[in-house]
Amino acid sequence: MVEKTEHGGFWPSLYDPFRSFGARLADWLTPATEASSGQEAYDIAMELPGVALADVELTVDNGVLTIRGEKKTQSEKQGDTWYFSERQYGAFRRSFRLPEDADGQAASARMEDGVLHIAVPKKAQEQPETARRIEISKG
Repeated sequence: MVEKTEHGGFWPSLYDPFRSFGARLADWLTPATEASSGQEAYDIAMELPGVALADVELTVDNGVLTIRGEKKTQSEKQGDTWYFSERQYGAFRRSFRLPEDADGQAASARMEDGVLHIAVPKKAQEQPETARRIEISKG
């Protein structure tokens, strides 16, 4: 719950667009992610172009899947009369609460063409007990 104090006049409304700027900036810097559910597993795909596999950590703890990583890229170009250097650094973290029927301990992941693919298998459905007749033996 967020508490907002109401002040009269013009000035407080001037700051309203900036109140949630940090959250919007974090959303913008977080890698694009898709999550879906199939018959056998839950699938998560996260775009991580330029991120080294060694800079990504994937954990499952208490029903929460967490992906942490850091992007570190640097490029330099130069010509006879010009020089250009560009660096990008940034850490990210994204967490997903797994559904009750997900088996987080059996999760697997692979990196392919800059996309991290995570598969979390679904637990086998328990069959409901059916009514059956129990034979009574003598003596």
